[in-house]
Amino acid sequence: PDLLPTCNGEITTMSFLQDVVDILLQYVVKSFDRSTKVIDFHYPNELLQEYNWELADQPQTLEEILLNCRTTLKYAIKTGHPRYFNQLSTGLDMVGLAADWLTSAANTNMFTYEIAPVFVLLEYVTLRKMREMIGWPGGCGDGIFSPGGAISNMYAMLIARFKMFPEVKEKGMAAIPRLVAFTSEHSHFSVKKGAAALGIGTDSVILIRCDERGKMIPSDLERRIVEAKQKGFVPFLVSATAGTTVYGAFDPLIAIADICKKYKIWMHVDGAWGGGLLMSRKHKWKLNGIERANSVTWNPHKMMGVPLQCSALLVREEGLMQSCNQMHASYLFQQDKHYDLSYDTGDKALQCGRHVDVFKLWLMWRAKGTTGFEAQIDKCLELAEYLYNKIKNREGYEMVFDGKPQHTNVCFWYIPPSLRGVEDSEERTSRLMKVAPVIKARMMEYGTTMVSYQPLGDKVNFFRMVISNPAATHQDIDFLIDEIERLGQDL
Repeated sequence: PDLLPTCNGEITTMSFLQDVVDILLQYVVKSFDRSTKVIDFHYPNELLQEYNWELADQPQTLEEILLNCRTTLKYAIKTGHPRYFNQLSTGLDMVGLAADWLTSAANTNMFTYEIAPVFVLLEYVTLRKMREMIGWPGGCGDGIFSPGGAISNMYAMLIARFKMFPEVKEKGMAAIPRLVAFTSEHSHFSVKKGAAALGIGTDSVILIRCDERGKMIPSDLERRIVEAKQKGFVPFLVSATAGTTVYGAFDPLIAIADICKKYKIWMHVDGAWGGGLLMSRKHKWKLNGIERANSVTWNPHKMMGVPLQCSALLVREEGLMQSCNQMHASYLFQQDKHYDLSYDTGDKALQCGRHVDVFKLWLMWRAKGTTGFEAQIDKCLELAEYLYNKIKNREGYEMVFDGKPQHTNVCFWYIPPSLRGVEDSEERTSRLMKVAPVIKARMMEYGTTMVSYQPLGDKVNFFRMVISNPAATHQDIDFLIDEIERLGQDL
């Protein structure tokens, strides 16, 4: 109650915020200290009972509020810790953090130039630069920052459907033929989720077979398109993946583009995970053909290490997003304003209120330059190759697929001593299924590191190591291997 805007609240406010900043700075320093835990793990019921989290009628003191801040960070996962490898988005960038703090203080909404002048212009500049890097002439086209890759992919479906059947906007799905979309069996679940949300239905998403490295097989795509057309369905979108979630595979975009052109189908590239490689001269060949896409999802909050959330959908044809989504709300998008209305971007979004996500990316890009992002990305890929070379012939490890990984995803089984030399059998398989979950649980209880595992198709649980944290080093990779062996030797 003593904080601003209370009369004479300046001094209390300054000291309160200073205390908060001190708590945050200590947390930041701890995040990079390898002697600290990645996680102080408690089971949900323990954590609920250990503290009083309930909301009350009466206010608490500022001391208690500061204590709440400390407690929250005490049990937070240190996603910036050099040994946190659990998600595709890791790391903690200082300039990105500063930008996030500034964005929160400015506390505005992304819908009009009127209330977010600088942010709206930065979004315009940044999206154009990203389209240039995709290879669209002069960075032409359109785009939007959305709450994440799943929503970006849904935008692509929405726009592809509108492009083919504009009447769907007013008349709905009943007015148009039965649509089908195509994506690989290794693609992200958000393609199906988008189809469900848009009323297209998950059964209308046809999964295309992948080769043993997880890449979509173009001949299977063409076969399924022809099959769908023969049944009277209308193919409206192919979603190719640049950097699959588990294997980190890059679909063959040129072959897919040829098929999309032949059958006049919208080509979307989900580069949420792999899009960052466009920043690297050494690795961007993996996305050859992306310039032929109609739309691209690219999440700077993954490989580029921008703080969450930062996901862009980029569209080659200008004006399409606007006609697809605009509702002409006269209380927000008045047509008689005194400035150029093309900078009022809110009507092309699905959201009304939209968080400012661009400033983190823009400020980091200013601070690093494209070459800084390139060095950071090349280093992560080099670390993944180091891990692969270290375990490919090491006793107790089996690779999930052969050959050097294309992205930073390294997929492997750890085979504990008790299972080595055991004949392949149902019993071996069911024992192996339990190894990764137990090691992961122990990692979390000790708090030393975190790495993902999952089954896939007929393959039982394996580790999926991903590297996107610029703080990680060769020593951290060595540590991870030692830790897996330490925690798994008795299984």
